[in-house]
Amino acid sequence: MKRLYPDQPVVGVGAVIVKEGKIALIKRGNEPSKGKWTIPGGIVELAESPEVAVMREAKEETGLDANNPTLIDVVSNVDLDENGKVKYHYVIIDYLVQVKGGKAQASSDAAELHWVPFEEVENYNLTASFRLFFRNNREKLEKSNSY
Repeated sequence: MKRLYPDQPVVGVGAVIVKEGKIALIKRGNEPSKGKWTIPGGIVELAESPEVAVMREAKEETGLDANNPTLIDVVSNVDLDENGKVKYHYVIIDYLVQVKGGKAQASSDAAELHWVPFEEVENYNLTASFRLFFRNNREKLEKSNSY
């Protein structure tokens, strides 16, 4: 399935990792939204469940071993090119995950990893889909803990 100018939406996952009132944000190292901040995540692979995908992506992008994914929200992200044609279309399933081990560090296509206090999140240059997700779910996230 092609991501750039797709024929149908691409299914992705996002891993919400919360520790001591802070959320793990990664700076995207690749398009789409290269250089913007979001939660760790990626694409669901063929024959992979979204729950397995979110645990795999958490490990690949943060070095953390995640388990017990709990569905929080589903968001859609559509980016159009200058001619109005769909350049990217993702349906992103976001899960709160529990951390069972590992060492937090940016890896895979994550350029950086920061633990960001909730009150500072919107000061970051966020992806549009994560900004919407955060605004819709902030209260729920502030009551969560992954560790």
